[in-house]
Amino acid sequence: MAAELRPELTADRRAAELRDYRAAFRAAQLAMAVVDQDGIVVTANDSFGALLGTEAGALREQAAADLVDLASDGRTWHAYREVLRGRRSRFRCTRRLKHPDGRSLWAEVTVSPVPDSRRVLLSVADISDRRELQARLRHLQMHDPVTRLPNRALFFERLSAALEAAAHDAVHGAVQDAVQVSADDRTPVGSSYESHESHESYGYGRTGRIGLCYLDLDGFKAVNDTLGHRVGDRLLAAVAARLTECADSDGYTRSGGHLVARLGGDEFAILVEDSTGTEQLADLARSVLRALQLPFDLGGQRLSVSASIGVVERTAQGTTATALMQDADTTLYWAKADGKARWTLFDPERNAHRMTRQALSSTLRPAVERGEFGLEYQPLVDLTDGAVRGVEALVRWNHPQFGSLPPNRFIGIAEEDGSIVELGRWVLRTACRQARQWQKDHPRERPIFVSVNVAVRQVWDSDLVADVAGILAETGLAPHLLQLELTESAVMGSAGRPLQALQALSDMGVRIAIDDFGTGYSNLAYLSRLPVSVLKLDGSFVRGFQDEEHANPADELIVEALVQLAHRLGLTVTAECVETSGQAARLRRIGCDTGQGWLYSRAVAPDRIAALIGTAPQPV
Repeated sequence: MAAELRPELTADRRAAELRDYRAAFRAAQLAMAVVDQDGIVVTANDSFGALLGTEAGALREQAAADLVDLASDGRTWHAYREVLRGRRSRFRCTRRLKHPDGRSLWAEVTVSPVPDSRRVLLSVADISDRRELQARLRHLQMHDPVTRLPNRALFFERLSAALEAAAHDAVHGAVQDAVQVSADDRTPVGSSYESHESHESYGYGRTGRIGLCYLDLDGFKAVNDTLGHRVGDRLLAAVAARLTECADSDGYTRSGGHLVARLGGDEFAILVEDSTGTEQLADLARSVLRALQLPFDLGGQRLSVSASIGVVERTAQGTTATALMQDADTTLYWAKADGKARWTLFDPERNAHRMTRQALSSTLRPAVERGEFGLEYQPLVDLTDGAVRGVEALVRWNHPQFGSLPPNRFIGIAEEDGSIVELGRWVLRTACRQARQWQKDHPRERPIFVSVNVAVRQVWDSDLVADVAGILAETGLAPHLLQLELTESAVMGSAGRPLQALQALSDMGVRIAIDDFGTGYSNLAYLSRLPVSVLKLDGSFVRGFQDEEHANPADELIVEALVQLAHRLGLTVTAECVETSGQAARLRRIGCDTGQGWLYSRAVAPDRIAALIGTAPQPV
């Protein structure tokens, strides 16, 4: 076994190693300093002095935190103190330092304990070149190459940061500090945050509100299709320049222009952080529309465009980026639906109606299968003797969330998505079965007919003639006891399949009625060639009879002329919305055949109708 080293040799070796460490420390290109437990610099190498533009010796006995800006925020200061006290093994952060010659540099600061010592080693690496490269790469990644505007990714980053900052401000009242910590102290090198100056210019939190103008160009696709994508790209770049000018010239802003971004295609957004209210966003939207209305001269190619803009402005706290964009997208759709070339402000009530409509649309088809629909019936009364001659079947949706819904809440949706065919078939079968049951229950009474509304889509998307024939055969109801109602606008111009279907139904013995007559085209010529047997006068005519003391003679003359014309054509006339005995008397005097309205009864359950059969109902 080799002999152990003598103590004096071990001490000599340690002394030599210490000299080597000190020599390496002084000669190292990495800026380093040894710091005691109190955070005071014990010694620093020349690289540290050069980094800060001074002599290394001048750094001794100075507070290290002041030299590299470790005390500017609470989070960084706390972590640094934990290393000094031996409670944390290592700490690293990125700081932006000022050189005495005025230039700025980015530094990565690392603090770690010195082995076998109560001191710590502070090292500082200049990462300015790396940060600059990262910034250039990030700029390319976060900006649109056509317009040079921020792209969708940067827009959502800024939007999310603004909302997060507003929430932080509501709790702590220190939004700007929170943004700086996020950018400089908590984020690893290579993250997607910008530098100090970028966040300082955002102006977060002064009002706690946020606004958004979300727009796209009307008819931009036609420009690409007719003039080519090269011209289309030049137009987008020109639009971007005008949007930026509008954002920069906003008279409300106090901290620089707003963020203008291209979200894709011909869609742009202007993000207004620290907004002052809806009037600011309205003024901005108006200025954008005026700016875009001016013709664009693209290298001799003169183009004019317009835009539709959805405007949202609200308190930032409590909202999310997803919710804000959904509302902006909805409002942009409203602007286009309202005629384009305009701006529209988000309306919570209108949006609630849209959300309800979507909820109904998504559950309508399954609701038919689940049996959530029911029928009520409103009497059609003979104006001569007051007897019930028929009933109109009115469908109700017994929705588990919204309660009992009348037809005007869901029939339009059913027509749009095609579920009206299945629903209409169910209504027809149920109404015919009920009419036949009344006939069986009251065999000595004159049977009443049932009137069922039919959507024009039922004629196109199903074999209505076959459906009616099959249901009549299934229920045993005579064809003349079924009346099908179609609106005037649906029947107008009927040709081909619709006309053939109506004719086949009439030949079968089914009665055809024109509902809401007088509110559509009012083209009387088609009455002579369509197999129509009944006209139902729209309630607007009858309402003109309500004020008997100040009656308008013209209303009565119009209704009387329509009744006489219908009778000459062999048609019967039903008046809707009869609410007073005076109206009923005048309609009777004019010659109207039947009346329908609250004077006689609201729409009621089948058993209530059974009690009225064979009797003259008492007005309610």
